Amino acid sequence: MYRKLPLLACLTSLLWPSLVLAEACIIQAQSERMEIRLCQQNRSIPPNLFRTGFCKPQLAGQKTSVSFVEQCPAGAFGVCRNAQAGGMPYQQDIHYYGVASDARYLKPACEQQSKGVWMNL
Repeated sequence: MYRKLPLLACLTSLLWPSLVLAEACIIQAQSERMEIRLCQQNRSIPPNLFRTGFCKPQLAGQKTSVSFVEQCPAGAFGVCRNAQAGGMPYQQDIHYYGVASDARYLKPACEQQSKGVWMNL
């Protein structure tokens, strides 16, 4: 038994990264003329920074709400994969919900500003 314990500890440490829960936040914003719903799926942002910085929208004149979930829900019309925010080296996937025709604006922003890869769903 004593000899198996180190082997068990090594195997457990190899499996640990796959046991870490995914993290995402759903952001909803509403103004008089529009409604926005998106979900940011964390890829490499430190968890505390993701919750306190990346999932804190500051949209003037809009009512916003944020909820945290394990992963982004189905139903998005497009996803910006491996998006970088603010020139930082961290990555996230941004799922967009709502009006699919908005993809004509979101795709160039994804690819040029966020250095991500746009995927229509």
